[in-house]
Amino acid sequence: MTRLFLLALAPLLLMSCGTGGYKGYLTQPYSIRGVHYQPLSVGQALAYKQVGIGSWYNESKFFGLKRGNTSLGEKVMAWDISAAHKTLPLPCVVKVTNLSNGKSLKMRVNDRGPFIPGRIIDVTPRAAGKLGFKQKGLTQVRVEVVSVGDGKYKRKARRRWFGR
Repeated sequence: MTRLFLLALAPLLLMSCGTGGYKGYLTQPYSIRGVHYQPLSVGQALAYKQVGIGSWYNESKFFGLKRGNTSLGEKVMAWDISAAHKTLPLPCVVKVTNLSNGKSLKMRVNDRGPFIPGRIIDVTPRAAGKLGFKQKGLTQVRVEVVSVGDGKYKRKARRRWFGR
């Protein structure tokens, strides 16, 4: 009986793994609550590094299997490791470091946000747990772009050997 349940649940789990599928880069300007945002170009994003306040958000509801959709149209579940950023091209991969404890994690940015002043990135609940700030809710983070795009569109940031 348990095996049958797991076999039935497997397709739902696989569908929620927001990996790829978007062609090119999402860099179109947009407005939220009367505020206009102009995403960075791919070249600008590849050099992006910023320190600020990180928070976490949850667009999914596990019970009832309701999943949230990202700005790229990908499904997101609470156990996914992904993030939202206001101006980075979508999709991209960033390294987020919690400056209060030194923990860092690479994650896919596939959504827009946070739209609360003073915050630079929102991460999923699982990512916040791995970074050690889920209970606290907010923390000081450093965000560095690792790559922009997927598949043949993927461009990696140059390694910075000094000044890290």
